[in-house]
Amino acid sequence: MDAFVLLGSFFVLMIIGVPVAYSLGLASLIGALWIDIPLDAVMIQLAAGVNKFSLLAIPFFVLAGAIMAEGGMARRLVAFAGVLVGFIRGGLSLVNILASTFFGAISGSSVADTASVGTVLIPEMEKRGYPRSFAAAVTVSGSVQAILIPPSHNAVLYSLAAGGTVSIAALFMAGVLPGLLMGLTLAALCLFIARKNDYPKGEVIPLRQALKICGEAMWGLMTMVIILGGILSGVFTANESASIAVLWAFFVTMFVYRDYRWRDLPKLVHRTVKTVTVVMILIGFAACFGYLMTLMQIPLKVTEFFTSVSDNKYVILMMINVMLLVLGTLMDMSPLILICTPILLPVVKMLGVDPVHFGMIMMVNLGIGLITPPVGTVLFVGSAVAKLKIGVVTKAMMPFFTALIIVLVMVTYLPWLSLWLPRLLGL
Repeated sequence: MDAFVLLGSFFVLMIIGVPVAYSLGLASLIGALWIDIPLDAVMIQLAAGVNKFSLLAIPFFVLAGAIMAEGGMARRLVAFAGVLVGFIRGGLSLVNILASTFFGAISGSSVADTASVGTVLIPEMEKRGYPRSFAAAVTVSGSVQAILIPPSHNAVLYSLAAGGTVSIAALFMAGVLPGLLMGLTLAALCLFIARKNDYPKGEVIPLRQALKICGEAMWGLMTMVIILGGILSGVFTANESASIAVLWAFFVTMFVYRDYRWRDLPKLVHRTVKTVTVVMILIGFAACFGYLMTLMQIPLKVTEFFTSVSDNKYVILMMINVMLLVLGTLMDMSPLILICTPILLPVVKMLGVDPVHFGMIMMVNLGIGLITPPVGTVLFVGSAVAKLKIGVVTKAMMPFFTALIIVLVMVTYLPWLSLWLPRLLGL
């Protein structure tokens, strides 16, 4: 009954239109009153939830991504991807996927990826003879890579939700191979569709122009080297790498590219602060909600339920995948990570699943949720950028959903994809 009161009040509040963060907070208060614990205890958990040093990485990564997205870096990365693969039949779709790979490795945000790459490539693809709906579908599905490829601030959230027991550096490295696998799978699908529909080839860029494009793009690509190289070499932590990324992004945008106006910078910082404020409120209330779930022994009960259905690890992982895919269509990624991780992590640990591997399973699952109606944030952004109805883009994305599900199955049942690189690096 305790679990029913807590979870039931949360879903009722969401259904009547209360924002997710406040639904978590109000449901926590209702749950605390129901089991008769002091509200002071809930407030202590709220403060403790946001009073974590590791959370400093989130605002810095968000700000770095915002500076890069609006400072001309996306356009240069698109041009660089065009040098590499733009001359192939259907090459602009491959450019789109590759540009998302590069930009995701810099911004760590699918929304920023879709908005930046889509603004450049969707009109260009339509101009070259690609259907606008296909261009939007490629952009939206390709941006899911940003969830996996480091630096992903969702990996920081997962580490937090796991109680800080999972290394952020290990999660960053664990996302590299699944992220590249996703990009290659989507690229193969684009090649198949391009050949089937006889989409146009691009032109080979002259050497002199190609060298200029590569030189300009290298300033942006250096961000990856700074972030990952610094963490792996032990020169600085994830938090410090995020702050260094902001300084580098600011330097490149304002002094090298010089495409961004100084007077627009305060507005960009203001938008970043608003985004981070929402995330921090969500984290604080999720900490309260998790505290109540622990007191009510909900993770234990969920574990007992799964093990009563089957004792086969692969069957239980399939059930968890189906559940997360369904939840991902109804809620945004961040709250689901914060809510589901404390519930599901004990289940998979008991089955012998590595927490880093499970983190990648969650990332792929909930990344698919970001592009799936009715609550697909990235899908909404892609549709708005393409100026198309959500139903039109969703229909065009059906083959891409299939490709992403194949990637999910591979990440779930081939743990070495997630664990090989962190173990190689001793993380």
